[in-house]
Formats: sequence, structure tokens, C-alpha cells
Amino acid sequence: MPTLEFTVYKGSEGGKIIEGTSVANALAPNEVLIKITHAGLCGTDLHYRGQDMVLGHEGVGVVQQIGTQVTHFKVGDRAGWGYLHESCMNCENCLTGDEILCPERHMYGTHEHDRGAFASHAVWNESYLFHIPDEISSSDAAPMMCGGATVFNALEKYGVRDTDRVGVVGVGGLGHFAIQIAAKMGCEVVVFSSMESKKEEAIRLGATEFYPIKGAKELKIGKLLNQLLVTTSQQPDWDMYLSIMAPGSTIFPLTVSEGELKLPYEPILVNAIRVQGCICPSRAIHMKFLRFAAFHKIKPVTQEFPLTKKGIEEAMDRLDKGDIKYRAVLVADKA
Repeated sequence: MPTLEFTVYKGSEGGKIIEGTSVANALAPNEVLIKITHAGLCGTDLHYRGQDMVLGHEGVGVVQQIGTQVTHFKVGDRAGWGYLHESCMNCENCLTGDEILCPERHMYGTHEHDRGAFASHAVWNESYLFHIPDEISSSDAAPMMCGGATVFNALEKYGVRDTDRVGVVGVGGLGHFAIQIAAKMGCEVVVFSSMESKKEEAIRLGATEFYPIKGAKELKIGKLLNQLLVTTSQQPDWDMYLSIMAPGSTIFPLTVSEGELKLPYEPILVNAIRVQGCICPSRAIHMKFLRFAAFHKIKPVTQEFPLTKKGIEEAMDRLDKGDIKYRAVLVADKA
């Protein structure tokens, strides 16, 4: 394959988006060249806006070329990728299907700074790419590469059951995925939001109960919660939520938040409440999520922007202001 020079959009000190170029030489035997058509904008991208790296990790596109040993993709296939780029495949985590926790993992923000979803093309190891089901559009698939998959990972990996009452704090980029996924799993979905105007949409997405929390000092919801997914950018009033958690329940803090996680000690101790960290899924759960989303018609609420320097800046600025409903998708010209 001749050297290919393609457009990339990088962060920089001060947060200005820089349009540049990157070069892909001959593909390695296991690599795939993807023409990017859609890229999701995730809150994590805001954290890396000040770094000299290609931004974006919710990529979807069309396979243009394949390496000599690629067996799972062919030219013309749609493919997507998320946070995980590589893993050692030999450690205990990898061998038990938990490669997202591999000590030698390559992830967005730590490795391959010359590649990302905010670009015209990208080259990736085929083992860390996902086929996009025919039932899911590329625009809808992009936010599923991280946001949707992360929520599904929490519910699937840690044994949430259809008999559980699942609380969701926030109706936003992650929260609106959480409502749909938990509802399709058969759970009672109890939603908490500071905006009472979101009640109608939360119910439409699958919520069975909705509680406005702006100005609230206590919550009265009847039966206690078995699981709580915290999807807001800021940490909630933990005292208020711990009072509605059932003994043996689990709290999932899902969004990246700076600072320390501080929780009241005694309620967690006496009620055996677990606080479970959770990031993006390993590949098996990610593939399962795409099948689940296709079958159950999970669909993100999105706003589209052009995959250009101006479009990226507008989308990121609006996300930073909380002015996106609920996931931004950057779309390449003639996608």
C-alpha cells in the first residue's frame, strides 16, 4: 500500500482544535484502514482537548483496505471502535476475556496519539474493531462505541437482573442510554433529574418512575433500589441517595469527575452497599451490546455536526456548556 496522508484534528495547549495530517505506511498484516464517516463526541474528549493528540474515540467508518492476515473484515464493511486499542492477550485479564483491564493495554489518551476518530481515516488492529449490525445506522452506532457500551457493561458484567429496581441519576448522554438499556433488560427504571421537564422523555425512553431532585433534601420512592447508575458530570448528594439503596445494592459512578470520591462511611458499611468502578467493556461484552441494541432498537438521541475543525469546535463548546441533546455526532462530508 502506498503511503497515505490523511487529515486529523488534534487538541492543543489552550484547547484550540488544530487541523493537521498523519501518515499511514504499509498496513501490518492484522491492520485495517478505515475511512471515517461518523465520530461520536464523548465527555472524555473534553478532558483531552488541551493535549497534543488526535481526538475522538467513538469512530465508525467503512473499511478501505485490509492487511494480508485480516480475516474478519473485508473492503466495504462498516466498522467501529472505542476506547481500547490493544492488549497483550497473554495476561490473566486477557485470557479471561477482561482485556480492558490488561496492565499493558493501549487506550485512548495513553497510546496511539496520532490516531483518533476526529479524522478522515484511521488504521487499527482488526481484533479491536466491531462490525456494525445492519439494523443500526452509522450515526447511531458512533455513540455506542463508548457511551452506550459503558452503560451496558455496568449492567451486564455485574449481574443486574430483570427483577432489579435500577436507579438512573441524570437524563443526558449516558443517562438516556441507561434508561433504555435497563428497561429493555426488564428492570424497573427509576429516574432522578434536576429538570422536571425531562419527565416525559424519560418515560418515553422506558422509565417506570421519575423524581425531580432540584432543591430536594430527601427522596421518598417506596421500594428501595438494587442498583444506582450515576451519569451526571457532578457527584450527587450521596446522603440523599444512600437512604434509598437496598441492603446489598450497588452504586456505579459512570462519568469521569475530577476530585475525590467522598461517601458517608456508615450507611455503606451497615447495608453492605458496593461502589463498583466500571469503564468501557472488553470486546465480548461490547459485541453483545451491539447485538442487544440492534434487536431491541436502542437508539441514541443525537445532534449532528460536520466533521470539520469548525464543527468539532462548535460541538465541543456546546457539550462543555451542557447544550447537547444528548450525544453529538460528527459527520464526514459525503458520509
